[in-house]
Amino acid sequence: MIKHDDILFVAAEAFKRSGLVLSADKGYLLESRLAPLARAEGYPSIEALITAARRDNTGRLLWAITEALATHETFFFRDNTPFDLFKQDVLPVLARARGNNGAIRIWCAACSSGQEPYSLAMLLEEERARLGNLRVEIVATDMAPRVLEKAKAGVYSQFEVQRGLAVQRLVQHFDQQGEQWRIKSNIRSMVTFQKQNLLESFATLGTFDLILCRNVLIYFDADTKKKVLSRIATQTAQDGYLIMGAAETVVGLSGDFSPVEGRRGLYGRKVAAKSAAA
Repeated sequence: MIKHDDILFVAAEAFKRSGLVLSADKGYLLESRLAPLARAEGYPSIEALITAARRDNTGRLLWAITEALATHETFFFRDNTPFDLFKQDVLPVLARARGNNGAIRIWCAACSSGQEPYSLAMLLEEERARLGNLRVEIVATDMAPRVLEKAKAGVYSQFEVQRGLAVQRLVQHFDQQGEQWRIKSNIRSMVTFQKQNLLESFATLGTFDLILCRNVLIYFDADTKKKVLSRIATQTAQDGYLIMGAAETVVGLSGDFSPVEGRRGLYGRKVAAKSAAA
């Protein structure tokens, strides 16, 4: 069993670094997430890992612990609804607004191992004939270097491609490499991956027409949610959109976005909320 003091220490450090809220009764989560990390780092126990982290002036071990505790659950076309919203509601409105020779910028925040941005890229490739000369840039970020490296490589196991991915898309957009599958270069080239912590300023990322921040804020407290949503709004075009997870909402947390009527999980800035609902 992990000592109570160690649980409190790890929870405080994880919150400071990532906004992740861990209550004192989450010892079981620390056990399951940190045991593999302790082995990988060469420590005989989780307690030894935490002791070393307390003494590590570089902060490397604390960051490794924070990344291990973060939930990186994702899969291709997860929940379907956000991708239907993108294809049927958001993309047509933005395409009309930006014009045939314009550009659309999309940000996938907390992208984990890349399935979400690659799902969008596949949809865009399939819609290419309807987009004309419209340029689309997808920026995908995460705070964890380990999952970003996997995302950049675009290589997935048989289990991973079977989660949410139709056989037709697998054949069309992937090359088989032994027992694994790699996303084709034309899809990989549509996505730029970079490290970004949601607790830090993302002003350098620029302005986006669509931001997907799904199943992330549920792990934050109310104050952190408000701050993140405020910064997201600053990076969203005045006629841009935000897509959140099914269990998330901006209601009571942000006055910068309005729910799009009849479109669960879709929020718009000013004119955007009305345009998508029209």
